[in-house]
Amino acid sequence: MNAPQILPSPVFTGTTLKGLDFTNRLSVAPMTRISASDAGVPGERMLSYYQRFARGGFSLITTEGIYTDKAYSQTYRDQPGLTDRQQAAAWRRIVDTVHAAGGRIFAQLMHGGALAQGNPHRPDTVAPSAIRPKGTQLTGYHGDGPYALPREISEAEIAEAIQGFANAARLAIEVAGFDGIEIHGANGYLLDQFFTDFSNRRTDRWGGDIVERFGLSLEVLKAVRAAIGPSVPLGLRISQGKVNDFRHKWAEREQGAARVFGALAESPADFVHVTEFEAWQPAFEGGEASLVALARRHAPRLFLIANGSLHDLARAEAVMEAGADMIALGRGALVNPDWPRLTAERHELRPFELPFLAPISDIKDSELAL
Repeated sequence: MNAPQILPSPVFTGTTLKGLDFTNRLSVAPMTRISASDAGVPGERMLSYYQRFARGGFSLITTEGIYTDKAYSQTYRDQPGLTDRQQAAAWRRIVDTVHAAGGRIFAQLMHGGALAQGNPHRPDTVAPSAIRPKGTQLTGYHGDGPYALPREISEAEIAEAIQGFANAARLAIEVAGFDGIEIHGANGYLLDQFFTDFSNRRTDRWGGDIVERFGLSLEVLKAVRAAIGPSVPLGLRISQGKVNDFRHKWAEREQGAARVFGALAESPADFVHVTEFEAWQPAFEGGEASLVALARRHAPRLFLIANGSLHDLARAEAVMEAGADMIALGRGALVNPDWPRLTAERHELRPFELPFLAPISDIKDSELAL
């Protein structure tokens, strides 16, 4: 008797985003690894780190969050930047290596705002409102104690931050050669601070209801689109939970999600990257739809990347069934940089072990040996 045929998983089918072809639906999620030089320049360790994902079969890699100016954007000590040609040229080596291995790579651009805990450029922090962030600084990223009380960012400084995103995006494309740009609007950093009700008490045009609070993210997308032109893939990462407030949920629930994803669909974005702890779970207590499903329902034109505990193939397939175009793996990719190859060949995956991220969440020699 012939053995039963194993049907190919949808995660191994090809897809296209803005003219870029991908051999599968598997991407590496952005993960902060603080392994650049003091000057924010990525080196050999980072090159090897990113190269192994492309060699392992991931068709898309999104970088860790990259700071965008030499003012208030840097969040962590030893975080890489894209603020000058030296940093951009170093990223070019990484991009070329990923391309040579058959992968695509997007630059994720971020501004830490009130969560900055290792910025050498400024002694203070800024935020939409002068409200101390919840929780404490992240010890795995050289933090200690409560977050600093931020100063309310001025209108002029908001304009400078927007311009920082645009300048970094231009360097990312024109000098570093990245394939696309992801704006980090998630996880509690500056754009998410503006988006969140309890951290944004402003009464000017940057405050108000959920769509008005989303306005800074939309303005950044507009500025970046103007800087990189119409043909480069551009998207936004969005979340409910934050690195300092894991269980946060949007108070406006499904109605708010409909308005936010609707506004994003009308923006210059080509894709949205939705991240939750468990991407398949209902977004709101008592509801049925996941954030992935809500994004698909209310932003049908956008390419949809889903992230959140999807290193199990069956979970990944279920989230694709809910509307995701691509699956992004974080810790699953960290311990299995060859996850696509291992899974396609039905090999056992390596278990996740915390020493990869302890005591400091930098790139370890043990990772590069995988």
